[in-house]
Amino acid sequence: MAENPISILVADDDPDDRMMIEEAFLENRIANRVDYVEDGEQLLAYLRRQEPYAQLKGQPFPGIILLDLNMPKKDGREALRELKTDPELCRIPVVVLTTSEAEEDIVRTYGLGVSSFITKPVTFNGLVDAVRVICQYWIQIVALPPECSTRQN
Repeated sequence: MAENPISILVADDDPDDRMMIEEAFLENRIANRVDYVEDGEQLLAYLRRQEPYAQLKGQPFPGIILLDLNMPKKDGREALRELKTDPELCRIPVVVLTTSEAEEDIVRTYGLGVSSFITKPVTFNGLVDAVRVICQYWIQIVALPPECSTRQN
């Protein structure tokens, strides 16, 4: 893939969805590191390198975050708002991958700075295709900010 392979962070509370997304990565032979968190609080702790993710301090941020909107504790909308107002994290690309088709969610998340909004496909083959396109675009084509591909201090 890339010269400095980026990592991917998936924030989704549904274990079945996480498993399907993982299978879609495998089906597409995506060799990049993929980490998973289950809610917005874990997402922000991961990105801020707080416990239980302190061991990630010094590693690059993910090159892309796949974000579900409907999660417990802190939902994707709240986490996105915090992420995009944090000067250390705001440049990380975020792709909403959710079951929502609500126009309000689409408008609101773009207003908060999301890079893309994708409604989760209903079939596994649809998910495999979506993951292929997402990874092709965000891993092979797009130029990412340096904090997503180089070591942090």
